[in-house]
Amino acid sequence: MGRGRAKAKQTKVARKLKYSGGGTDLERLRREMGVGAGVSAGAGDTGPAADDAAERAEGGTER
Repeated sequence: MGRGRAKAKQTKVARKLKYSGGGTDLERLRREMGVGAGVSAGAGDTGPAADDAAERAEGGTER
C-alpha cells in the first residue's frame, strides 16, 4: 500500500512527455551525440556487410 501517489506522479509525468508539443532541441542532441550536420547516418559503414549492401543497391554481380 502507499504506491498511489507515486504511480499518479509517474502517470502525470508520462502524459506530459507523451503529449507535449515537442521541445526537443535537435541541435543540442546532435552536439551531444557528436554527429556533424552534414554527416548522414550510414556514411561510416564499412566492412563486408556494407560492401554487400552497396553491391545490391548498384545491382552488382550475383554470387
